[in-house]
Amino acid sequence: MSLENGANTPPIQKRSREDRFQGHDYYNIDDLLSEDHLLAREAVRTWVKQEVTPIIEEYSDRAQCPTHLFKGLAEIGAFGPSLPEEYGGGGMDEIAYGIIMQELERGDSGIRSMASVQGSLVMYPIYRFGSEEQRRKYLPKLGNGDFIGCFGLTEPDHGSNPNGMVTNIKDDGDAYILNGAKMWITNSPLADVAVVWAKDESGIVRGVIVERGMPGFSAPEIHGKLSLRASITGELVFEDVRVPKSNLLPNVQGMKGPLSCLSKARYGIAWGAIGAAMDCYDSALRYAKERNQFGRPIAQFQLTQKKLAEMITEITKAQLLAWRLGTLANQGKATPGQISMAKRNNVNMALEIAREARQIHGGMGITNEYPVMRHMMNLETVLTYEGTHDIHLLITGMDVTGLNAFQ
Repeated sequence: MSLENGANTPPIQKRSREDRFQGHDYYNIDDLLSEDHLLAREAVRTWVKQEVTPIIEEYSDRAQCPTHLFKGLAEIGAFGPSLPEEYGGGGMDEIAYGIIMQELERGDSGIRSMASVQGSLVMYPIYRFGSEEQRRKYLPKLGNGDFIGCFGLTEPDHGSNPNGMVTNIKDDGDAYILNGAKMWITNSPLADVAVVWAKDESGIVRGVIVERGMPGFSAPEIHGKLSLRASITGELVFEDVRVPKSNLLPNVQGMKGPLSCLSKARYGIAWGAIGAAMDCYDSALRYAKERNQFGRPIAQFQLTQKKLAEMITEITKAQLLAWRLGTLANQGKATPGQISMAKRNNVNMALEIAREARQIHGGMGITNEYPVMRHMMNLETVLTYEGTHDIHLLITGMDVTGLNAFQ
């Protein structure tokens, strides 16, 4: 695994910033969770408080990825929590997976992205669509953090229309020749393996596993991001890359392969965004009680109470939406349309709460003494990636009308 990102900058030391976050459960949703769910949440919450909060503002300021956290994410079971243990996963259910993503995004959306890409977009397709040899070769190393993976679908000219991809593979005896490029790929500059979607000579979308070091394969980093600054993002460039035929995912053809992976990841985002929202609300609630103006705490003013009451209401609605989606996912009944609704609603909810929380913090809200501005900037990206806000609305529209607005 390559960890060059930020190699020439001084290491960031943990600050004495105290993480005083407390969970918020206005409707006693914890009563619907199992003991295993609560234990997983507590373990990840503790890890975030110890390992993420003390450093994340500085890493974000520097636009530097805390690559040392990959191993920690593996140790807390954040890579593929709902995949079988024998293949490097956690053997937990889908609600546990969601809860873990929620706690990670409470720390930072970029940290959650590191984990959800590894588990949902790399390990999941290899597990579901790969051969047994591929599962045994890659999944244990991805699960324990020895390998870092990335997912190549979006292209420079094909984002919301991934089926228009031009990346392609051509038969060449015992291998395929891969050409093309992918854009906005989380983890790509560090990745040891990339699950890449390309069209074969018949125009059918296929998945291939591309390994670091294959001649003609490069992954330049994208610079200048003002959002997800603690997450490393790059391109994937393929120039006559010779990929062994044994690296083709044999058990899927067509867009149902990458789209099923996206559903898995979007489900995690629907939970994760709640974590960012809760962190903003928690900070705003505490600040409003401690900040005095006109001789009393600003939490005593009606307009502040209106903001806080609306924030906890929207968080509660999102929690119930995610929990119900999780129960459906555990039963194998969660549909892509239902997942789109939850992703769209919950991310938009979190972004609006971040904006309101910033107002409650006043001028201090734009500083890195508080997490709200970082969350706000991150959520602007989360609103767009893995299906834009508007595309998810059209998915719901197609689901309820039966009419396709994309054509």
